[in-house]
Parts: sequence; structure tokens; C-alpha cells
Amino acid sequence: MLLHSDRVKVFSGSSNPGLAEAMCAELGVELGRIKLARFKSGEIYVHYEETIRNCDVYLVQSLSHPINEHLVELMVMIDAAKRASARTVNLVLPYYGYARQERKAAPREPISAKMVADILTTVGANRVVTIDLHAPAIQGFFNIPVDHLTALDIISDEVRSMNLPNPIVVSPDAGRAKMAEKLAGYLDLSFAIMIKKRPTHNESVITHIIGDVEGHTPIIIEDLIDTGSTIVNVVEGLKEKGAKDAIICATHPVFSNGAISRMAHPNIAKVVVTDSIALPDTLPANVKVRSVAPLLADAIRIIHEGGSISVLFKSGGV
Repeated sequence: MLLHSDRVKVFSGSSNPGLAEAMCAELGVELGRIKLARFKSGEIYVHYEETIRNCDVYLVQSLSHPINEHLVELMVMIDAAKRASARTVNLVLPYYGYARQERKAAPREPISAKMVADILTTVGANRVVTIDLHAPAIQGFFNIPVDHLTALDIISDEVRSMNLPNPIVVSPDAGRAKMAEKLAGYLDLSFAIMIKKRPTHNESVITHIIGDVEGHTPIIIEDLIDTGSTIVNVVEGLKEKGAKDAIICATHPVFSNGAISRMAHPNIAKVVVTDSIALPDTLPANVKVRSVAPLLADAIRIIHEGGSISVLFKSGGV
């Protein structure tokens, strides 16, 4: 449904302009004109090249690599919008970086997810729209409204269209169990849970599998794929237990440190991700990208016109 308002302005940061364009196409509005530049010293310069006075401004920026660059750029965009007399400054963060540092796992560690929330609020954000946070409790780190969307409906529709033989949903760890249970409910399937330990960051070792996966096609659900090493360990662990080639599903394709090449693993039949993070044009043939632009566009329309975000989810919310 198109958005009929000249008081809604959508601008894109440099992290994912293609997604912002697609969102504007869904809304039937023009992407706002903004100049993003760098001084010789590396400092960020922002200039809105159209009036935004008394407008509801939506800034689209994924906190993806290079995350610190994109975070500071977003902060400068917020400040410029506030000083240009925008009525509200709403952040559309398809991927919320630093979300994996949402608690202290050891003494003297930061809670970086809370720090980022404090920074964005202090600079002047009025609302946040995001998708599949690593930990839903991060919503409570903000003292402003947070609309927490999910791509689970999009992913489940894609998986359902595959007509997989003898499928089973698999949670790669206990932390993803709730998401796996929800996906299993959407698809009317049973699910299994893998137990793993992490010797170091970005490394994991599978210790147990709870559930029978022999002869099944595992559908592995994650919120994000970073280096891909965990995924490879999970797939190989399932194969040892007699499972068929796996389907990997994740909302956020972080894909760092050679992860894209790891997705071509012989025991990975297909990888389903979204465009919450900008991806290169060339991807392995087994990688399927589904767009979250319609979901985000619908959220903006509902926020502006009034209504319940829960109508966007089969389950009534996340």
C-alpha cells in the first residue's frame, strides 16, 4: 500500500542504499536527497539537500561492516536532522550491530548493545525500527519506542516453497531454541537442539544433539551468519548423525572473514538470507536472498498512519 504524505521523508546512509531504494518503491515515495562525504581527515559530513522542517524523517542504516564508520555516520545524520527542525527522527536499523554484546559474559566486559542504544537516544533519535535482534531484551535498552520486526514469516514462506523431504527444524544452540520452535510451529514440523561450547569468539564445538535427525533434512535457523565457521561445524555434526544436506536460514548475512565461500560447503544445500545487510553481486549459487523492503515499508506506513505493528506477523508479534 502506498504512503500518501509529503511529511514523511526517507533517507539512506551509506550502508545499504539498495534496500532504502526498494523500501521507497514499496511506499511510492522518492528517496530523500542527502550528501554524505568525508573530509580529508576522515571526518564525516552530512547535508540534507531538501527541506525536512516539521517532517517525520526515517534514516535507513544497517550497523554492518565497517560498523564504526556506519554508526558515526548515523549519529551525524541524526544530529543534522534535529538541527534542520525535523519533527521526528526515526531510525530504521535492519541490522543492529553490537547486539551480541548484550550482557557481561565475564568480569570487566562492556555491554556494548546498551551503550549504542544510549548514544543513539542521546543524539536525538525518537524511534527505532529493527529486525530480529540477537537478544529481544535489547528493546529494553532504549527509552524510546522500538518496533522489533521479524523476518521469520519471509523465511518460512521460502522454506515451505522448497517441498523438502522429511524436514526438521534445528536450533544450532540453546539460545536459538525459541526461534527454532517458532519456525517449527509455522511449518508444522518437529525440531531438534544442538548443544555447543565456545572456546573463543567466532569458534564453537558441538557437544550434543537433542532430537533425532537421522534421515531428515535439517533446517538450521540463526539470527545471523558471521564467519560461517559455526554453521559448518553444525552441518558436519548433523551429517555425522545421519542427516541429509542442510538448509541454512538466517536474517542477517554478516558474512565476514571468508564466510561466503564457506556457504558453498558440499553439505549445505541452500542458504536463505535477507537483504538486511548489503551483499555483493556475486554469491554462491545456493544462496537465496529475500528482501525485507516490503516489511520495513509496511512498518513505516503503519507507524505514520497509526495502527498495530503486530498485524505484520503470523504470530502476532515477536
